[in-house]
Amino acid sequence: MAEKTFDVVALGELLIDFTENGLSRQDNPLFEANPGGAPCNVLAMLRKLGRSCAFAGKVGDDMFGQQLRAVVEEAGICGDYLVTDRNARTTLAFVKKLPNGDRDFSFFRNPGADMMLTEAEVPGEVIGGSRIFHFGTLSMTHEGVRRATRHAVGCARMGGALVSFGPNLRPPLWESLEEARKQIAYGLSQCDILKIADNELEFMTGETDLDKGAAALRRQYPNIRLFNVTAGPEGSRAYYEDKRVFVPACKLGGTIEATGAGDTFCACVLNFVLEHGLDGLAEEDLTDMLRFANTAAYLVTTRKGAIRSMPEREQVEALL
Repeated sequence: MAEKTFDVVALGELLIDFTENGLSRQDNPLFEANPGGAPCNVLAMLRKLGRSCAFAGKVGDDMFGQQLRAVVEEAGICGDYLVTDRNARTTLAFVKKLPNGDRDFSFFRNPGADMMLTEAEVPGEVIGGSRIFHFGTLSMTHEGVRRATRHAVGCARMGGALVSFGPNLRPPLWESLEEARKQIAYGLSQCDILKIADNELEFMTGETDLDKGAAALRRQYPNIRLFNVTAGPEGSRAYYEDKRVFVPACKLGGTIEATGAGDTFCACVLNFVLEHGLDGLAEEDLTDMLRFANTAAYLVTTRKGAIRSMPEREQVEALL
């Protein structure tokens, strides 16, 4: 087999997360422009772990697009396949933290540059030549970018890359929840590695019991070799073959907001797969994987934003 060009290539949204950052002297809310977007968040953490990464997506020809391109370069992610759209603006998301710790998102994306990516702009050979291809659902909310995403998945399959999927459900971005469910089902049907949140698992199965929900999806999608469920402050679970492992979340206080935590967790899982593969994993291996991923995700919650907030490997190991 030919040598792989990148460890991980991701495709999808790259945007600005405006997160709350206090009040002005006039008591108006202040927002900080944090670079984000789930697929690129995953790559940013993988770069901290020493992995070679490339990102495929689209930003606008505006100040935010220029900021994001600079951040991708700063993070050490290959941005050769990040396209600039001359007509559509860079997608913006305003993130409000709710009293229960959850978040409410308001998106400016009608259209946003990320949803204008075309099939012709997908670097198929690069994706097929990677060890892992990662994607989510925000690149499947509209027909054009959906075709581009499916083409990318096909290229990954043809090239022998493992496929990683994270739903990252954002209801306001879908024409209907039924359409969201349909596209998540497509992602589930294509992936080898899954990272799904507890609310997304319930959305797809109707089950509040995570074990029952995971069992239902594993029966329906036997292609998923490593099935991971995150439950925020409760911890995470991994299902592999006949094994089920649970590791509690890291709870040391100081949490600010959860943006990027799930993406950080996902990156740590992919790094584990790059190190160990997907064959012959023991419960001890899965436990170590979840402990590291939970700890890294916790560290991100103590900082604002995502791409620029990823911890170093040494910081995670020191906390462990």
